[in-house]
Amino acid sequence: MNPIKHALMLLTLLVMQGCSTLVAVPAPAAPDATTSGASAAHAAWARVLNTFVNERGLVDFAALTRSPADLHTYVRFVADTQPTDIADPQERLAHHINAYNALSMFNVIDLGIPETNQPLVARYRFFIARKHIIGGQRMSLYAYENEVIRPLGEPRVHWVLNCSAHACPVLPKLAFTGPELESQLQAESIKFFSDPRNFSVDDAQRTVYLSEILSFFTGDFVPDHAPSLIAYANRYAPRQADTNYQVKFVPYDWTIANWKR
Repeated sequence: MNPIKHALMLLTLLVMQGCSTLVAVPAPAAPDATTSGASAAHAAWARVLNTFVNERGLVDFAALTRSPADLHTYVRFVADTQPTDIADPQERLAHHINAYNALSMFNVIDLGIPETNQPLVARYRFFIARKHIIGGQRMSLYAYENEVIRPLGEPRVHWVLNCSAHACPVLPKLAFTGPELESQLQAESIKFFSDPRNFSVDDAQRTVYLSEILSFFTGDFVPDHAPSLIAYANRYAPRQADTNYQVKFVPYDWTIANWKR
């Protein structure tokens, strides 16, 4: 079962809907410091990724907390932008991916850089209780992923959506864009399954070890895109695993992917 769903199921008996938190959209640093428009926002997000993300996909959250202006610019853009106004489907999907990753990053610094989201209560707070303004609507990261992004039917989003945890896909230093999205999704899928934390084979035990993401969202991969999870992983993995092997899932590491210099 998706651990976030599990968290919700356990906590709805204890937490009333009124306990949700609306995360304030960051205000401009000063009236004359406001830059507007998609180009300025995309440039700001590109600077965030280039400046604060290292080659392993870890984020220097402490430095980002000290200099959040570019991230704030992009979060304001996400709040104000109606995705339905983005005509090109690839550009729209790229927008959703960038927006999710930016809001996840913003959640971390807004919460004071927690060490981990391992406890169910922490995951509930991070993904469900906190509501962001996305395209003018109040929405949690959980709802954004499951009610907006996943229904678009692109299973490879699971290898690019970054929830700021160590077990998440590596956060690239470059933003996603419509014209390059197909090649970016393909490259990041190959990168994900090339990591032994996400895909490894024990021939002696006839076992394939997969990231728990494939357990969380099995229905997004099987049967529409492959007859089994191993068959799906074989599309991108550096070696072909026997599809008759058993599957074991690597427990998810919810430690915040914090780059501590």
